[in-house]
Amino acid sequence: MLDVSIENSPLNQQLLNTIDWNIVETEFNPTKLHHQETVFTLSNGYLGTRGTFEEGYPNNSAATLIHGVYDDVEIAYTELVNCPNWLPLVVIVAGDRFSMNSGEIINYERRLDLRLGIVSRDVRWRSPKGHTLDFHFERFTSLADRHVLAIRCQITSIDFEGDIVVEAGFDAKPDTQGMGHWRTINQGGIDRIIWLQNQTLRSGIQLGMAAKLVVEGDDTATICIENATVSPTLATNFQSFPGKTITVEKIVTLFTSRDVEIPIAAAIQRLADEPRYTTLLAAHIAAWDRVWQDSDIIIEGDRQAQLSVRYNLFQLLAVAPRHDNRVSIPPKTLSGFAYRGHIFWDTEIFILPLLTFTQPDVARNLLTYRYHSLPAARRKAQEAGYQGAMFAWESATTGDEVTPRWVPDANGGLVRIWCGDIEVHITADVAYAVWHYWQIADDDEWMRDYGAEIILDTAVFWQSRVQWNEERHSYDILDVIGPDENHDRVNNNAFTNLMVQWHLQSALALCDWLQQAYPETWVQLVQKLNLTPERLHRWTEIQERLFVNQDAETGLIEQFEGFFQLEHVNLADYEPRTKSLQGLLGIEATSQKQILKQPDVLMLLYLLRQRYDHQTLASNWDYYTQRTDHTYGSSLGPAIHAILACDLNQPNQAYNHFLRAALVDLEDVRSNAAEGIHAASAGGVWQAVVFGFGGVRMTQFGPIACPNLPPSWKRLQFRLQWHNEWYEFDLRQETEMVMGKEVSTVQLTDDRQSPQRKEPPHSAGS
Repeated sequence: MLDVSIENSPLNQQLLNTIDWNIVETEFNPTKLHHQETVFTLSNGYLGTRGTFEEGYPNNSAATLIHGVYDDVEIAYTELVNCPNWLPLVVIVAGDRFSMNSGEIINYERRLDLRLGIVSRDVRWRSPKGHTLDFHFERFTSLADRHVLAIRCQITSIDFEGDIVVEAGFDAKPDTQGMGHWRTINQGGIDRIIWLQNQTLRSGIQLGMAAKLVVEGDDTATICIENATVSPTLATNFQSFPGKTITVEKIVTLFTSRDVEIPIAAAIQRLADEPRYTTLLAAHIAAWDRVWQDSDIIIEGDRQAQLSVRYNLFQLLAVAPRHDNRVSIPPKTLSGFAYRGHIFWDTEIFILPLLTFTQPDVARNLLTYRYHSLPAARRKAQEAGYQGAMFAWESATTGDEVTPRWVPDANGGLVRIWCGDIEVHITADVAYAVWHYWQIADDDEWMRDYGAEIILDTAVFWQSRVQWNEERHSYDILDVIGPDENHDRVNNNAFTNLMVQWHLQSALALCDWLQQAYPETWVQLVQKLNLTPERLHRWTEIQERLFVNQDAETGLIEQFEGFFQLEHVNLADYEPRTKSLQGLLGIEATSQKQILKQPDVLMLLYLLRQRYDHQTLASNWDYYTQRTDHTYGSSLGPAIHAILACDLNQPNQAYNHFLRAALVDLEDVRSNAAEGIHAASAGGVWQAVVFGFGGVRMTQFGPIACPNLPPSWKRLQFRLQWHNEWYEFDLRQETEMVMGKEVSTVQLTDDRQSPQRKEPPHSAGS
């Protein structure tokens, strides 16, 4: 059972008062094994390790994934590979190996401390021979030193007297969903250290890993190395008796050739210099404390919301690359194999706002990844017959397109996947993220050196992608897929067209700014990208005449040409169900109906919310919400629905959509959390709280709040950084009597930490 109501207990007082910071599992259920492995994932911005048990479990899905460690694979081109497992730690009591599926589990609790970044497990176990012991396992992936991993196991005898053996090693060659990616170059052990040197089979990335054991509580315990040349293992044995506690620490260091030239040498050297577990843990906790100071959200009055919000924040803050600008965040973070670790628009549109407003250095890393992939984006555009830069729908190391063109279906046939060819809105999405990072962080130098080239060369692409429609004297964008992937190969998708319009308008404003602020850079980009006056004039013309079918009176926008002619169905007729409507009806049948995986138009109205009035939002909300598969469609939708429901003053709907997003992994509401964390939904949860319930709007003078708190929330507190200044928002809801009735009011405290502010140099965009 997973406890998301968070009752306080003595364990919460360990190190810090951690009430509302703990995910607690009080009953082990093997049928939820893979779901819980996802929930208890730990990451540190360099790697992520799923929440499998140190001693293993039958049919578990153990995985350690490292940012940027890809290897070639059929169909999907390349995939993030399952790296050697650093967890194995086995305890043998009088010949019985401790395991959750042997003997008797008398008491059990597993805990993820979000504040400290620690997973712990307490088990009282009676062995098959009848011996009773208490085990306390604890581990972390260091946020202070991304190359350091650590486990501590405390063993206390209740009634056993005799010999205990502890063995620690590596799983050298794990598979990735049945695919092998590693060969072992060398392995061994010397002077109480074991080490492993591996290399990926095709991409040639080397990995070096080393480990040592420290035993505390028994001066007679010895440590030896077994199977040094085959499968090196550290082993220690000691005598136990009732009441005696022994602590065994396993410290691991890990490097790849993406970090250093000789990773095995770096791992061994770093391990030799590492201090004890407690010292490493203290540095790790201090690092997490610094992150939480800037990114925490406090919710009073609703513990379920408080814990679930912190959980979603934790998984994103943990996986965000702090020291590498050549990687990005996959849709399943580093917690699972789905989507093969490829990078989508999820990062720019859903995850980046949290980081831009609270961890701008990390946001800059993620956007710089897109800059490094510009050569690949240019290759993709050229291969498709276009100009400029066209970002891949799915990318990996280089940024080249890695979306599979064909995938096998259940019957062994092949299904054509068009996303990599025509889901082109990602090119505008990246530009949108670049622009808004600049607006918020006020990072003129990064925009000059990196961001400007991204926005301008992708604008060149759009010029070559549009087509002139002589009949209605407009520009069309034909044969695309919008965010609603239930309908592919459509014309004039409103989301795509209006984001392109915004993109070209912003590119033109950027040109003006560059000419004034950095004329030398402007001249260089003019030459490099061929930004002639004729080209800029064409951009102006295109953005003025892009076709969008919008009712002038109601503001209703047609999702794409012909959508209004598709069959309307009552989604309630298909309830109850446990799968998506596309899964029930099939791909072809769904495409002929007004059934949305994700409502394009509503997503657009959110991203460009300052451009549209209340009536336009209300008209489109009323039309598209009832046509959306909220429960089993896209996990990207509910958080955005929560924000728009707040804008429409529909608090109950807003809160229901919010919970659907916030609990997607903790409660497995879509029955697919076993595949990994829903990263985009997690980023959307932050946006739902800040921009929805907090009502934050951006002005030229900074962020302001127009809150619309759920009735149960007594307080909402968070902070945002804008133009290098921190803004503290403390929103409190109080109930007062007005004419004999209770009325809730919200008090806003906006504490700007610095009185120094300057006018923004940027004027265009929303």
